[in-house]
Amino acid sequence: MAQLNGMQGNEIADDFKRRPSSGGRWRDTWDVVKANFWKLVVLNLITLVTFLPGVAVVYLRGLYVAGLGGQYPFNATAGDFPYELLVGLPERLDLSVDLVAYAMLFVAGFIASLGVSGSAYCIRKLLQTHGEFHFKSFFHGIKVGYFHTLLPCTLFIAFVYSAIIAGDWMNIVRGVGGNAAGAITAYVFIIIAAVLAGIYLAWIFAIGVSYRVKLGYLFRNAFVLIIGTPVQTVFMAGFSLIPVWFLLGGGIWRMIGYVLFAFFGFSFILVCWLAFAQWAFDMYITPAVQAEKEAAKVTKSEKELAEERAAEERQQALELLAAGKSELVARPIKPIDRQEQISCIGKTFGRAALAGAAENRAKIQKDVASYERQHEKDSVYVEYNKLFEEREKALKEPEKKGKKKKISADNLLK
Repeated sequence: MAQLNGMQGNEIADDFKRRPSSGGRWRDTWDVVKANFWKLVVLNLITLVTFLPGVAVVYLRGLYVAGLGGQYPFNATAGDFPYELLVGLPERLDLSVDLVAYAMLFVAGFIASLGVSGSAYCIRKLLQTHGEFHFKSFFHGIKVGYFHTLLPCTLFIAFVYSAIIAGDWMNIVRGVGGNAAGAITAYVFIIIAAVLAGIYLAWIFAIGVSYRVKLGYLFRNAFVLIIGTPVQTVFMAGFSLIPVWFLLGGGIWRMIGYVLFAFFGFSFILVCWLAFAQWAFDMYITPAVQAEKEAAKVTKSEKELAEERAAEERQQALELLAAGKSELVARPIKPIDRQEQISCIGKTFGRAALAGAAENRAKIQKDVASYERQHEKDSVYVEYNKLFEEREKALKEPEKKGKKKKISADNLLK
């Protein structure tokens, strides 16, 4: 997989610190949802409020079209009204209404992005801290993630708007009895483009609310993540949109969809998609997850952290000191005596040869030990060992108050 640029170390986590996962990402996600269900319901209701303008646009558009249907004669028994003028008239009315009504969705998107960006930050905080929640984080999420929510939201509305207009055009061509092959093809292609763009823009949203990256990197990294996780992306996109699938059904299924969106639908979509996105980020970016030791530091005081850092420096200095001490200089080693004969074992040998070699080896070891005892008090060895002993003692003992010099890895032998 290609490299993700601009994301390493730029995670948006301004008022929380990420905690390590103990039981796996999806198990932790489920535990967070169970333990914080009502917090997610509150976030869902807030998000729902920001979507009300968009809902109002769709609802009022339907009422207006229904009202036009009661005013215009749309059948062949319309008295003296010329029937030729009625051909394609319902479809033209739909197009004229949709051009204006659905254009208002762009304005509604500005409002909806407020709720989505704020809730996305709160849900990321809940997932990464295993339940930490503050209502003020919602407003901070708007501050840091509004633009990167508004951008994909506006682009997606543009694709949806284009698909609606293309569908109205297709209906007009079919209504007047024309050749609708081109219109149908265009409609199918724009729907496919809207679906693919929706998945791509969902990645732009996930990156934008999670990391501070330049706009160019934002679009590039979203493409890289789609290429890197195609099957997982399609599956999780479909799974996250379960509340939407209920709305597309009829009867009781649609009613279930309305209830879901009223209480938990938006939160469900954000929880699923952001948890999946973080899994993908951790696969291809060095995770910013703190180890257990690092996570424990979050609750430590400044004094405890300072003492821990001093202990780490002291241990590092001891290791460097031990590595720097040379056995060739620390103790006397007998020089090679060229006149001394050393018996060697030939290619063929017997027990006598082995006994002679062992006796010769014992003699050499005895001579080496004797030489070391005779010269261990020489000044060169005494001073060298004393130098290291003083520093090892200073490093092992706790520092006393008022001590001016602090021995560390930078001044071991000073």
